[in-house]
Amino acid sequence: MAAYDADHRVLLPNVTLAAMTSVNISATVKAMEYSMRGIQFGDAVLIADRKPLGLPKTIRYDHTSRMRGIDDFNYKMIYELGDHIRTDFVLIVHADGFVVHPECWRDEFLDYDYIGAPWPLPPAGDTTTYRDRDGNICRVGNSCGIRSKRLLDFPKKAGIPWFGDYAYGKLWYYEDGFLCCKIRHLLTEHGMSVAPIEVARYYAHERMLPETEGITPFAFHKWEGTNAGYPNFLRRKGERT
Repeated sequence: MAAYDADHRVLLPNVTLAAMTSVNISATVKAMEYSMRGIQFGDAVLIADRKPLGLPKTIRYDHTSRMRGIDDFNYKMIYELGDHIRTDFVLIVHADGFVVHPECWRDEFLDYDYIGAPWPLPPAGDTTTYRDRDGNICRVGNSCGIRSKRLLDFPKKAGIPWFGDYAYGKLWYYEDGFLCCKIRHLLTEHGMSVAPIEVARYYAHERMLPETEGITPFAFHKWEGTNAGYPNFLRRKGERT
């Protein structure tokens, strides 16, 4: 059972709320603040190349070099993020993906080393998208999720090289696909696990899937389908840099 403080906030002392970005920084901070409604995290950190004016005292700032594109972001998420995290777990948010229903927290989310929004099934005849080394379809990934500290530190400590993932007929360098598909067998060999879709469907929604229909998620990513009603701080601020 989840623990609560006197203000009825969920207590997550072993979880850090974190965001890493060089763009949409003001909107990202707003997303972090929104995610902290109803939850007392053990720590909260914005990892960016510049400290924004007016950063709330409840969010600490950690510096990183500027990310000049999505490839820089993906690489840093694999090989640098762990350097900024001091707790057993990290909950990652973006300007377009964050906690929206703190009352939907489940302690079982922390039973795994990685949990994120469910992925759809690959198109018929597609033998590469969302698949692990052995060709098994992986149904859970997504960058906006929770990861254990041991998973964060694993790729760098183990000296695992960075390589891409074929999805929808194209080579991509996405950190969630790298972890949840390409090196999933290595995570398993070292005692780490990715949450099954039966649990992940309660954590967050990105794509509208049969498995998530009728479920109110703890978090979300992107404003598709039933996610369209969640706050959009990008639209309010008009920020793009």
